[in-house]
Formats: sequence, structure tokens, C-alpha cells
Amino acid sequence: MQQILYIFIGGGIGSSMRYIIGLWLNKETIPYGTLTANVLGSLLIGMLMGYYIRSGNSQLTQSQLAFIVVGIFGGFTTFSSFMYENLQFFINQQYFRFAGYSLLSIALGFFMVFAGFLIGERI
Repeated sequence: MQQILYIFIGGGIGSSMRYIIGLWLNKETIPYGTLTANVLGSLLIGMLMGYYIRSGNSQLTQSQLAFIVVGIFGGFTTFSSFMYENLQFFINQQYFRFAGYSLLSIALGFFMVFAGFLIGERI
């Protein structure tokens, strides 16, 4: 039960951070705030997991890992917002934006989680 509380608190922190970035970066053409949150969150998750694995899993408890990865990063990155924004592009027949935003988000997200993992292994 305590781990669920940690995830709940972390999710609130991550969601608040994502909201602030969205206020700052989202524009009418492309939701750069969501893109930034997803790409940055992917990098940070990769870094943490690379470090966690390299360090022999001894630096963080399962509760701490759940707080950070599932809570904070789970709240910060957002697949549901990404899907909603793509739906808006599709409904508005903005197919180039739909395709570009989807491909850019997926490619950068994967690249950043991989890069973060490699960085985390070397920390």
C-alpha cells in the first residue's frame, strides 16, 4: 500500500511538471510541450534504468524506483495526451502534422531512452 502512495505522489509531481511545460511550449501548430515531455522523460527513464542496472540494483529500493519511474516519469510522459493531440490533427485533416508529430515523437522517444540507458550505464 505504501508503494501505491509513492506512485500517487510521484504521478502528481510528474503531471504538474508536464502541465507547466505544456503551458510554456504548446503552440497552436504543434504541441511541443507534450513532445518535449515525452522526449525528455524517455531520456531520463533510460538514464535511470541504465544506472540502476549497472549499479547492480543496489542504489534504489523497489519503492523508490516505482516513485520515480512509474510515478514521476509516468505522470510526466503521456501517451494519452499524445494520442489525443494526434486525433485532433487527424480530425482536422492535418495529415502532414499528424504523421510528422507521430514519427518524430516515436523516433526521438526511442532514441532518447536508448541514449539515456547508455548514459546511465556509464554514470
